[in-house]
Amino acid sequence: MNSAFIIRDTFLKERWVNVQPLDLSRLKVLPLVERKSLTKADEILINPDHAPKECSAENDALINDCAAKIIAAKKRGASIMLIYGAHLLRNGAALILERMMAEGWLTHLATNGAGTIHDWEYAWFGASTESVEMNVATGTFGTWDETATNIHRAIMVGALSGLGYGRSLGKMIIEDGLDVPTIEALKTSITSNPSDPLTAARADLLHTIERLKWPTGRIDIHHRWKQASILAQAWKHGVPLTVHPGIGYDIISNHPVFSGSAIGRGAEWDFKLFGGSLDQADGGVIMSVGSAIMGPQVFEKSISCVNNLRLQSGKQVVKDHTIYVVDLQDGGNWDWRKGEPPKTNPAYYLRFCKSFSRMGGAMNYLQCDNSLFIHRLYRALKKS
Repeated sequence: MNSAFIIRDTFLKERWVNVQPLDLSRLKVLPLVERKSLTKADEILINPDHAPKECSAENDALINDCAAKIIAAKKRGASIMLIYGAHLLRNGAALILERMMAEGWLTHLATNGAGTIHDWEYAWFGASTESVEMNVATGTFGTWDETATNIHRAIMVGALSGLGYGRSLGKMIIEDGLDVPTIEALKTSITSNPSDPLTAARADLLHTIERLKWPTGRIDIHHRWKQASILAQAWKHGVPLTVHPGIGYDIISNHPVFSGSAIGRGAEWDFKLFGGSLDQADGGVIMSVGSAIMGPQVFEKSISCVNNLRLQSGKQVVKDHTIYVVDLQDGGNWDWRKGEPPKTNPAYYLRFCKSFSRMGGAMNYLQCDNSLFIHRLYRALKKS
């Protein structure tokens, strides 16, 4: 063997021999009832018919402008997309978003993994949110059995019907459960057609059933607070809701059931579905509300894919779309309608603004509470 390879292999063995991955199968998990939940669904939900709180004149003008752009997009059949972080749900906007979906003011929603975790917990348990600092110190942060188990169950079963992360969860909530194939049925499907695109999904589910002794057949999971779930309402109204998680970002990693392959598969399909909506965004509206990382990062990759495919077909890139970015942080005292600031300006390093300002179309930034923005936007749309 070449001496260079011997030296390299020796170095690797010496460098890494004492580093071992965690055995997550040994994690002690707890029932949700034992957690001190900090928010309750019945207490956070905002009534869409109540008068919204006041906001600045500048923000009000931008909200009215956004409403006008949405009305125009709806008339032309262009995408109206809402990308949101978990705080929009936790701040009680679910009922308002349900109205907007029902009335055709939203054609696509997208969130991160945390957005789905709080969503499912509100729908099933009626409460969510925990103290990160206190529970990390005791090793209990995120180790909630029902949350990880049922989200994984929904993703794994939904994959067998070609559903991504978001639609799988919405379907399970609306239908108060799901049907898990038997071990025999999964084995037959795998062995009879191993090259089938769903073989890996079937194998993931089979492995989990056998490893964790999951029951098969009909599994009833009663969700008493469906009204608090954006996922459920999106499924009910037939509006795509895609989920864009990070592996290891979310508490469903803190459980023996954790499956990066299942989560990644659902997220892969959702990324493609997100791109399908962006492909219809000419003259449309994109709102990124409280999503400082996931929103801009997913958007820029997805629109690049759309433009790549369009240019290959001799089409123009996505154009004439309007972007509204909403966050509590200030915009660096920069008017983002002018484009991005120079590198010497601290505002240049606000990723949630800079990325969207580079995506074509017009980008507007509002320093505004997320649920207040949605509530006032819905009120403006109702007046139209």
